[in-house]
Amino acid sequence: MKRLFSILVIAAITVLGAYNLQAANSANTLPGTIVTFVQDDEEAMAGDELEEEELGFHQELKKRFIEGGPAFMGIVLLCLILGLAIAIERIIFLNLSTTNTKKLAQNVEDALNSGGIEAAKEVCRNTKGPVASIYYQGLDGADESIEAAEKAVVAYGGVQMGQLEKNVSWVSLFIALAPMLGFMGTVIGMIQAFDRIEAAGDMQPSLVAGGIKVALLTTVFGLIVAIILQIFYNYIIAKIDSIVNDMEDASILLIDMLVAYKNKKRI
Repeated sequence: MKRLFSILVIAAITVLGAYNLQAANSANTLPGTIVTFVQDDEEAMAGDELEEEELGFHQELKKRFIEGGPAFMGIVLLCLILGLAIAIERIIFLNLSTTNTKKLAQNVEDALNSGGIEAAKEVCRNTKGPVASIYYQGLDGADESIEAAEKAVVAYGGVQMGQLEKNVSWVSLFIALAPMLGFMGTVIGMIQAFDRIEAAGDMQPSLVAGGIKVALLTTVFGLIVAIILQIFYNYIIAKIDSIVNDMEDASILLIDMLVAYKNKKRI
């Protein structure tokens, strides 16, 4: 009997020890499983964040552009393309029209003193830019009188100014048109949102979110286009003002040179 009791006690101790060992192993395994799960979750979240970072600015911009709707967003994009095309053409033209006015005036004065009006006109023919063209017209009218040369300079100066400002008004038009189209898209988006609310008969965020999102995107893109074109427009205007000031200073200097040349020729 004692022997049977001893066997039962040993069996009970063995079972209890095995159960405790299994519980300990389970307890040790559970934190590892939880850690592994958390690590996998963190890696998944990091992968999503990495994908969002890899999306890039251009992809995000393209995504938002498509979400804004092709109707108004396409028109706003067209305003940007046409405005940039005209602005770049004007910038190239104005940079090519820029000349060293002081050097040109000195060359014309040297040619005028050494070879007369025809030599000075030849210098103007070989020089590009509106200042050289004004000089040529003024020298061409100097054969008659100083007054005729002055009138020719003033008249041709107006022509050159018109060429400098050519198509600049279109850039200002696109600057005003782009945000107006964006605001129109905003109004249309809000109208669509209220139409959905009226049709559903209930105020739900999901019904309004789409229309408001389109409205905000069209406004943002319209303002972005206007800001970009405004920067180019201000640069063009500043460049035109600089060239016009050079033209005015050079015209005054040309009249002074012609007066000195006429007085020297009379003596």
